[in-house]
Amino acid sequence: MNAVEIESAVSDLAAQPFDAAEFPYAFLAAFGNKETTLKRLRTGNNNASDVPGGVLLRNNIHIAVCDAGAVGESLRTLRDSPATTKAKAKFILATDGQTLEAEELISGETIACAFEDFPNHFGFLLPLAGISTIKEIKDNPIDVRATGRLNKLYVELLRENPDWAREERRSDMNHFMARLVFCFFAEDTDIFNGKGLFTQTVDQMSANDGSNTHQVLSEIFRAMNIKATERANADPRLPNWANGFPYVNGGLFSGSTEVPRFTRMARTYLMHAGALSWREINPDIFGSMIQAVADDDERGALGMHYTSVPNILKVLNPLFLDDLRAALAEAGDNERKLLNLRKRMARIRVFDPACGSGNFLVIAYKQMREIEAEINRRRGELHLRSEVPLTNFRGIELRDFPAEIARLALIIAEFQCDVIYRGQKDALAEFLPLDAQNWIVCGNALRLDWLSICPPTGTGVKVVGDDLFNTPLDQTEIDFVNEGGETYICGNPPYRGSKWQTEEQKADLANAWSRHPKLAKTTDFVTGWFARFLDYADKEPTAISAFVATNSVCQGQQASDVWPNVFGRGCEIRFAHTSFKWNNLASNNAAVTVVIVGLGKKSNASKFLFESELVKQCSAIGPYLLPNSLAYVEKTSQPIGEQAPMLFGNMPRDGGHLLMDTEVAAKVAIGDVVAQRFIKRFCGSEELINGKLRYCFWIEDEAVEEAKKSHFIAQCLKLVAENRSNSPAESTRQFAKRPHRFVQIAGVSEKTAIIIPTVSSETRPYLPVGYSTSETIVSNLAFALYDAPLWNMALIASRLHLVWIGTVCGKMKTDFRYSNTLGWNTFPVPLLTEQNKADLTRCAEDILLAREAHFPATIADLYDPETMPDNLRHAHERNDEVLERIYIGRRFKNDTERLEKLFELYTKMTAADKAKPAAKATRGRKKTV
Repeated sequence: MNAVEIESAVSDLAAQPFDAAEFPYAFLAAFGNKETTLKRLRTGNNNASDVPGGVLLRNNIHIAVCDAGAVGESLRTLRDSPATTKAKAKFILATDGQTLEAEELISGETIACAFEDFPNHFGFLLPLAGISTIKEIKDNPIDVRATGRLNKLYVELLRENPDWAREERRSDMNHFMARLVFCFFAEDTDIFNGKGLFTQTVDQMSANDGSNTHQVLSEIFRAMNIKATERANADPRLPNWANGFPYVNGGLFSGSTEVPRFTRMARTYLMHAGALSWREINPDIFGSMIQAVADDDERGALGMHYTSVPNILKVLNPLFLDDLRAALAEAGDNERKLLNLRKRMARIRVFDPACGSGNFLVIAYKQMREIEAEINRRRGELHLRSEVPLTNFRGIELRDFPAEIARLALIIAEFQCDVIYRGQKDALAEFLPLDAQNWIVCGNALRLDWLSICPPTGTGVKVVGDDLFNTPLDQTEIDFVNEGGETYICGNPPYRGSKWQTEEQKADLANAWSRHPKLAKTTDFVTGWFARFLDYADKEPTAISAFVATNSVCQGQQASDVWPNVFGRGCEIRFAHTSFKWNNLASNNAAVTVVIVGLGKKSNASKFLFESELVKQCSAIGPYLLPNSLAYVEKTSQPIGEQAPMLFGNMPRDGGHLLMDTEVAAKVAIGDVVAQRFIKRFCGSEELINGKLRYCFWIEDEAVEEAKKSHFIAQCLKLVAENRSNSPAESTRQFAKRPHRFVQIAGVSEKTAIIIPTVSSETRPYLPVGYSTSETIVSNLAFALYDAPLWNMALIASRLHLVWIGTVCGKMKTDFRYSNTLGWNTFPVPLLTEQNKADLTRCAEDILLAREAHFPATIADLYDPETMPDNLRHAHERNDEVLERIYIGRRFKNDTERLEKLFELYTKMTAADKAKPAAKATRGRKKTV
């Protein structure tokens, strides 16, 4: 269940007559617990409560229904209950059907309210459904509740008006919803005269069955598009009951006033939505939630795409807000400095070329208004009209409804700020009519010229596309004065890796990277916004940008592809946030791992690197978001250090006919004397990590005739030949004549092999690595060091190597993606003494012995971070200490220090390698006189 669905279920529960016996189970059902779970609790099988009338769900909540007036006492009983502690309950809750109290046990935070009001606190209880609680939702649930009401109305209207669901009419439907949002807000904030003017008018003038609701709404909308002085001559004439609505226009009520037809249920949903307190709506939350209502693909995840204010401020603060606050602090009470700062702020443009419903723009506007209000307070000008214009907050959004909601959200934010900083009277006096200027453009950000949307200065600017087919011919021109000032570009563009991009997206990305066409083929979709900024900065070099991006753009091959081109265009990373979870309201704390990269033209200014709560000042930030290093790693076919060569495993490409599971291999080994000598264990990533046993036939060229004496092998080879003959790949068909042989053979050990999976989970504290004998054939889904000294395994099993791989190889989703040419061959290892190698060999042996002590536990079992055995953990810690002392004479403090040292060493080693050929060439040349 998503947050909106939970709120709806909780509201329904609170509205029903209280049933003491049923309440705990109904409550748990409202938070998404399955009927099978509730059934077990009802029968007592899983109910470990030791409190009378209590229901205890492990790792979740302990609930008690009590006698009237005993809620506080019952809550204390739940808190003191041994069962609460033993079951690791996160919440306790007590109610008598009249009042309700609950407590989050970790934080100690509590709620207490009348029973019917507890839906207003549902955000406090969202963790019960595995949904991360966001402060704004916990403090004020109106945004989620409003989203739920409007979603029900939207779905019902589309059901009754299927023609409005067609692509050509969807924009009309979305425009209608935007008008409703404005009306609900306006009637609760005195923008409309009289309390509840909109909903009361609809209630009084429309029939209960909804049959004429569309006509009533149409007349209300028409009234708000006609100036008061022109209403007497309106044709047709406005009904008297519609004359009470003010002139609004501003584009919101212009054009068609057609309204979809209502059913009785749709009218009910409309009235329920209007009954909420829209005065408290938070535009930076509500916008991103309501946009999902109009999106078929997102409607199933209502409210989950909300971006929290703290995350947005991670972008905006270092981009420009911190600088404004520093200027405010420096100005003190100096009226001249304060005035200059206010004038500076009035000329700042904030531009989000992937604005969605406007979250970044709204937050930026509200933060700037807060700073401006403090300036006005210090200057004694509290009621002064704001000099920060909404038109300085520009945006591009591909879809029309979010673009419209973004503009509406900014209008609401402006009014709310005026109420806070100037008072209700002044806010109302200047709010209507709305300004018709257009500053949020609906279009394709990777096709439009950003300079046409947010130019350095000037007026009369038109929206221009790159070609006729992508030019939004119906767009309103930006024709208002645009005084030059600072430009800050920001946002959270769509991610989508290169393998998952649509053909249209690939074309958009190619257009954005037109000056670097190779990048369009291999990079994430988000890099298109970096490319567009480079074009913008070429013409407006003072502009600075900051985008949220998947951390993959600063890892692996993308890092070494993208950033040299960025730096080559004269730009630098001004600031960055290293990898962190971009949380939302999804269940199970689902989040994508992102970075934030701030870009600008090269400068002498200090750069700032943010990691968790720490910030580091540095002279440069490199492709991997490391301080003071611009180095990037390039693939190499040979190790740059002393480590042994690492090769791919072997690819059978046999249709599965050379491979066997344990059961088949055992039968063959017992019943076929000829075949048993050709059976070897087959090991790839899955087999190594999870202990899965698979086998294969391994037949050398000189032993083919001997192997064919086995009827089973002969039949297998026949099937392999048939499979390869039918392959679409010519290289595979050629091997049909040699069915005994794997198609690709990288290597086979004479004695031992060190095996490394190609992909492994990021949750493990160390990379999985195995050690095998010559009786094992390594598959193409793993890498291998054949007959290499064992000290190589100590390198692979170290924390040092894990952080290197995580940085330079990148990840597949959230898993480590290993590469021999990019990760192992580039791993910088200092010159090792024989004693160093002996010490590392002993460490690798200790790790293997520690694993052996827990046989038959698999690597997956042993390296679970929650249950990793102490002796194995200690063996790895000893290995880390021995290796890290070789590098710097002590343990590293953290992963950042590890990476700094590794890149420093990598730079030195690769520079030395590059210098060697040059030196040889110099020595070989004859001196010219």
